[in-house]
Amino acid sequence: MNRVYTTSVNNFKRWSVPPVLSEQAKIDLAKFPAILQQLLFNRGYSNDADARAFLRGQTGYDTSPFQMTGMEAAVERILYALDHHEPVVVYGDYDVDGVTATVLLVEALNTLGLQASGYIPHRFDEGYGLNKEALKNLKEKGVGLVISVDCGVRSPDEAEYARQIGLDLVISDHHHPAESLPPAFALINPKQPGDQYPDKDLAGVGIAFKIAQALVERLTMRGGPVELRLETLLDLVALGTVADLAPLTGENRMLVRKGLECIRTTGRQGLFALAGVSDLAIGKTTATNIGFSLGPRLNAAGRLESALAAFTLLSTTDRHEAGVLAQKLEQQNRERQELTRNIQIAAEQIANEAGPDANILFAVHPDFNAGVVGLAASRLAEVHYRPAIVGTQGPESTRCSCRSIPEFHITDALDKCADLMVRHGGHAAAAGFTVSNENLPELRKRLTEIADDELRGKDLRQTLSADMVVLLSDLKVEVLKYLEYLQPTGYGNPDAVFVSRNLQVKSSRTVGADAKHIKLTLTDGQVTLDAIGFRLGHMQQNMPKVVDAMFTFEMNEFNGRTSLQMNLKDLKAAGTPDDR
Repeated sequence: MNRVYTTSVNNFKRWSVPPVLSEQAKIDLAKFPAILQQLLFNRGYSNDADARAFLRGQTGYDTSPFQMTGMEAAVERILYALDHHEPVVVYGDYDVDGVTATVLLVEALNTLGLQASGYIPHRFDEGYGLNKEALKNLKEKGVGLVISVDCGVRSPDEAEYARQIGLDLVISDHHHPAESLPPAFALINPKQPGDQYPDKDLAGVGIAFKIAQALVERLTMRGGPVELRLETLLDLVALGTVADLAPLTGENRMLVRKGLECIRTTGRQGLFALAGVSDLAIGKTTATNIGFSLGPRLNAAGRLESALAAFTLLSTTDRHEAGVLAQKLEQQNRERQELTRNIQIAAEQIANEAGPDANILFAVHPDFNAGVVGLAASRLAEVHYRPAIVGTQGPESTRCSCRSIPEFHITDALDKCADLMVRHGGHAAAAGFTVSNENLPELRKRLTEIADDELRGKDLRQTLSADMVVLLSDLKVEVLKYLEYLQPTGYGNPDAVFVSRNLQVKSSRTVGADAKHIKLTLTDGQVTLDAIGFRLGHMQQNMPKVVDAMFTFEMNEFNGRTSLQMNLKDLKAAGTPDDR
């Protein structure tokens, strides 16, 4: 397919390499190895105490859940349900964050003695978030309290409906609230105005964990036995936090680090089974494994059918059931991958019709599967470095997923068009909305005008950031030990990235299906290392003889052999300016 946009994987990217750390920082960080000094300095840690707190995964601030607005009221209402044997429903979302939050809170409430069950709406039949029909049905079944997780902050009509029918609704969410907050019994969201909680970046599952933490604290004060051990829930926190791309800084970093330890020694049958179908050694699980192996498989259920399979997988104690469900998710993930590839091709063609100067990309079609349009939007945004919107058009309305770039806050843009949409919500980089078909042309026109106003004249090229320039001789085995101190890495706390210059290309070849990847052998004349470049196969045809390389450093394990390896992020001809 011909791509007409000026920004693509075939075009140059800017490189950003920070200055070396200051002399004062060298003195203050003198107890750390030189490479680790620079890595710490780049992440904002320029003295010994702060650096050690970061490396230990400590927050340095009060993490009491009762600092959150609404927590006190929510806990009192939940304890009332406990004392009066009142059934409670945890109402979640169908992505990994929502599913893990639902499993976590249901598990916590039941262990604490409540009668709790989970409810996750069907993506295709009910759509995202709270809906009135579900609330009505729950009320008719005798439910007196519904606790939302990972949804609800932008559902004022549904919250008002719950109030009208006498259903108490506690909303816990981490998405950006609108100007008007829903009239819930209690609203827990660190991003709401006036909230005093110091960390605003918890995922939905992180906030669910804080509710469980608050309940344990309050029940402990009552003096009775509390059987719930909070650490047994941290595997779920790690899964949801990483999969939802919450920043791995602050409290998230602490929770995910402990959660990964929990996963590696888990007794949760569903995780064992899921690791098995993923060919993952569960005892070595990293945040990367969650992002690329476990997370996509858990997401596949809600994308193609119902998230109930993922919910049950993480809840079950039956080994056979876990195995069957894991196989089902594996099959659904394969189907999801094929659907995504097909929609990406079609969305690319539709988006191309806007021409090379478009500042925002749209691709809407009746045949697009609503469960994977977000993945297609992600790929469009990645390839073209433009905000992208991909959606499914039904008979009366269109449901879209949006992905964006750092230069354009997509949810702020949607807020400016709120009068045209049925509902919308999200973050700076990702969002979703539903719009009636009659308003779709005007919405597209207005979003295009907003994007043109904010992005016109900007040099829209992806910037790749590195930590430092190194010689290949600097990359010894002990460096990998230093890099381990930075874990867990991911969004908000990236892997250490290096640049090495003037490397001779001893050999190069493409590997993988459709020659998507590239395999190189690089040398500086003294040290020679293998390098792998995923999705860089297009570079092989015009490979320079001498290159500058941007990469992460890792240990490669293949066929029982281990070797040091460069994992390439980008290549350019040696001597090309970084801001080319």
